[in-house]
Amino acid sequence: MTITAVCRECLWTGAVPVTRCPGCGSPRVVSDPELSGLSIAHLDCDAFYASVEKRDRPELRDKPVIVGGGVRGVVTTACYIARQSGVGSAMPMFKALKACPDAVVIKPSFPKYIAESKRIFEKVRALTPLVQTLSLDEAWIDLSGTERLNGGPPALQLIRLQREIEAEIGLSVSIGLATNRFLAKIASELDKPRGFSVIGAANAQAMLAPKSVRVLPGVGPVFGKTLVSDGYATVGDLAAADVRDLVRRYGETGLRLHDLSHARDARSVNPEHDRRGMSAETTFNTDLTTGEDLEAELWPLCEKVASKARRDGVASRVIVLKLRRTDFKIVTRRKTLPEPVQTARGLFAVGRELLKPELGQPYRLIGIGLADIADAEDAPEGLFASSETRTLKTETTIDALREKFGASAVVAGRALKRP
Repeated sequence: MTITAVCRECLWTGAVPVTRCPGCGSPRVVSDPELSGLSIAHLDCDAFYASVEKRDRPELRDKPVIVGGGVRGVVTTACYIARQSGVGSAMPMFKALKACPDAVVIKPSFPKYIAESKRIFEKVRALTPLVQTLSLDEAWIDLSGTERLNGGPPALQLIRLQREIEAEIGLSVSIGLATNRFLAKIASELDKPRGFSVIGAANAQAMLAPKSVRVLPGVGPVFGKTLVSDGYATVGDLAAADVRDLVRRYGETGLRLHDLSHARDARSVNPEHDRRGMSAETTFNTDLTTGEDLEAELWPLCEKVASKARRDGVASRVIVLKLRRTDFKIVTRRKTLPEPVQTARGLFAVGRELLKPELGQPYRLIGIGLADIADAEDAPEGLFASSETRTLKTETTIDALREKFGASAVVAGRALKRP
């Protein structure tokens, strides 16, 4: 079936691009000359945690809602009403409440969010097994070759999926459809909430050219300033640059910037990377109580998790500490950071902070992990915050030395303090 337009209201399809549905008159039409040939999608739940809370508490429908960790915590998710006041994810709670004093603050209920995520992605996987989740609320989808099986081209399948999720689960999602993962994610952010946007190959570069370099995955605030000071304020500036100059300035990152600025992304949708977290834990031979003893056990776990994260090319802003008491009760604490972490030092700093309030009683197990992990290249603010970048370079060098000469070739000073 060759189509260039689909109506999101009545599912009319046609072979001529239109701006309004000839069937029902709705302006909610997805139209692009390449529509039939696009098969890589990015699905993003709209303000997921806050939307779940609003669905379950209808009295909050027209109120600003913030899901987060108390006055001294940070914002996990803000609904779109709260976002209009300037509230954003990872913002300190005191700043969020200053910006939006009327907001209703709700403590996160992760078991509920996990259950709703499972319902949504069961529907996605009914269309194709090629689903790679980034977190509880977003994923890439490859619908190549599914037209006959699912009764229509990917665009039509995804519009049906979007409608089904909203009707049966009561949550809205935004979808981007394009030729590759990078463009699909850009597209999903163009028309939120309840959006459906398409970026075909023919107009991809023209669409990207005027956008800030910050739109590129891996370009955070610090690296973004560096690019601007070097004369690359827009994606178009990067596209016009000589690739040799970019590689000379930024190494392998320069080559990736060149590809992205030309709308190229060769990464496939990989279900084997479909996971939400990684962790490591250890059980003690004897119960431990003091901060010094527990930190000594925590550090090598941080090294293990961080090394695996770097090897797998993932990072996360969400750090989780796990403790098991002598009565076998499990205590978990988590913190959401403004920037993603991929280093043992970054993990340890947060783990030690989460551990301090729990000191004073004996424990038989400790664990540390990353939740809601994403490809490092697609981390929300990149890995270019100065302190994390310097540490990342050091630990990556240590990884290489250990790979070549063995695990004991380089030992961190903290590890030498262990009894």
